Amino acid sequence: MNGSLAANEALLAALAQGLAAARPACDVVVCVPAPYLAQVQTLKSVHASLSVMEVGAQDVSAQASGAYTGEVSAAMLKDLGCRYVIVGHSERRQYHGESDALVADKAKAALASGITPIVCVGETLDEREAGRTEEVVKRQLAAVIHANGHCISEIVLAYEPVWAIGTGKTASPEEAQVVHAVLRAQLKAATDQSARVKILYGGSMNAANAATLLAQPDIDGGLIGGASLKAVDFLKIIAAAQV
Repeated sequence: MNGSLAANEALLAALAQGLAAARPACDVVVCVPAPYLAQVQTLKSVHASLSVMEVGAQDVSAQASGAYTGEVSAAMLKDLGCRYVIVGHSERRQYHGESDALVADKAKAALASGITPIVCVGETLDEREAGRTEEVVKRQLAAVIHANGHCISEIVLAYEPVWAIGTGKTASPEEAQVVHAVLRAQLKAATDQSARVKILYGGSMNAANAATLLAQPDIDGGLIGGASLKAVDFLKIIAAAQV
């Protein structure tokens, strides 16, 4: 929950300058608070170099329409040009009580509207210390697989250890790789199209550690938090993803 009209304009202008200097050879997505989606789409049309950047949202309703005041539907996001939407972020699970089943339904709603859900899974510090990391992330992903069946190959998956979000702590590249490999195996068991699914790491990836994390065989990209608010850092991460 960051941004303002002025701050967004400054950030996108700086990203546009950096992307114009070096066209990225990777997918770049900026997921925007819903009130600013239209502004960011306008800024994309102003800065030609931002044509390589897709726009996503940070959440979506599981409902298609109706008496759900304050919710934003997948169809509305599609209307605003969204190609992606984050579902099941740890903050939504923690502060809004979102269940595995609700996250799965949100992913299903996104897919039904032609939007790619970025499905987040991850364990808390207590769960990690109790040796339950694999159990937790497999349970969270299983709910999404169950609800979406053969469409599961259309998602993007993000592993975000809750204890490493906004804390400055980061799983070591080796620790992150272990969990990514578990998720990769679970996807492979669910669909013969599992190779299509990108698995992102989302635990305080930044300009300093991106290269070592992205060097791991099952880490395909990053779900960037605070570092994405600083254009120079975000551009360094984009550069690291192209190596």
